Amino acid sequence: MAKVIFPTGLKPNQRSFTPGSYPSTEFQSQDGTKTHLRYGNRRIDATLVLGFVNITDDQVVEILNHYDSVMSVYGHIEFSNENGALGIEDSSSNNVFKEEITGSIGGDGITRSKLKWRYSAPPNVTSVFPGKSNVSCSFVGCLDAP
Repeated sequence: MAKVIFPTGLKPNQRSFTPGSYPSTEFQSQDGTKTHLRYGNRRIDATLVLGFVNITDDQVVEILNHYDSVMSVYGHIEFSNENGALGIEDSSSNNVFKEEITGSIGGDGITRSKLKWRYSAPPNVTSVFPGKSNVSCSFVGCLDAP
């Protein structure tokens, strides 16, 4: 499973991130007693949606080619400060938000929660003007077996 770098220079105009949850199940007996089983200590199913507004047709083709490159080998996506995290300002929080998207320092493409980004759906392209489109890309963070 190869990592594929997301096209650089594309600054998302919109970004939505959900950190995911810890896998667990709750059982309730007939008398109302609840038992809660947790299946791990790592989050699963984090989501990331990046929206690109008024990008060129060439940039749309870059995104579509990237989708094919990732999904044809079931690889994972590596984001960097030049694409998925572009526009996130440095803050006093040690860039934890950036690391949730780009991975740990060193650019391994694995988030600080040990998740790997994959497309959860094909990119959604909407033509808004000749030569200009809006694109929405949805990703899910997967916790792969070592």
